Amino acid sequence: MKVLPCGDRAVLLDCASLDEASSWFAALADLDPVLGAQTVLLRGNPAELRTAVAARKPRAPAETTETPEVVIAVRYDGPDLADVAALTGLTADEVVAAHTATAWTVGFGGFAPGFAYLVSGEASPHAGGAPKLHVPRRDTPRPRVPAGSVGLAGDFSGIYPRSSPGGWQLIGRTDAELFDVDHTPPALLQPGMRVRFKAVT
Repeated sequence: MKVLPCGDRAVLLDCASLDEASSWFAALADLDPVLGAQTVLLRGNPAELRTAVAARKPRAPAETTETPEVVIAVRYDGPDLADVAALTGLTADEVVAAHTATAWTVGFGGFAPGFAYLVSGEASPHAGGAPKLHVPRRDTPRPRVPAGSVGLAGDFSGIYPRSSPGGWQLIGRTDAELFDVDHTPPALLQPGMRVRFKAVT
């Protein structure tokens, strides 16, 4: 891990992986860190922050039964469901089974307010789990992806909180409210939260 300057009121921890960044994020939780794919941003006096980082050691995020879990109801009728099935060698029903059987975790947020990058944890051995769902982004991004669209890209799953351009493979849609400025915190999905998807009609 490298501690890099980030303006005159922050430092950036440049890590080798999401796992390493998550470990530092957990170790520095009291400093209001911002987690990225392979980075942790700390805001404040850079000299004091460097001293704080030097005094800490990365640690695994706490795994407890109190870890919040959010269940997201999804209608699996996305325009790319058939393409994902073809890319993975699964049937459409098997794609849905693998997606709903996977224990997802919020790795980090980004791209848009309320957008969470979900990484896979343990999954039902009967469905095969998330590794079978690793698919590339679309060759041509859509200029408009509807709010609530559930997608896959690379190692991640995610939900578009609002209408925006996007290149993920869309497999379904949800009515869940992902971002509301009147809520505290405004984003429904926070780093470390567990997420499960539930198929509905």
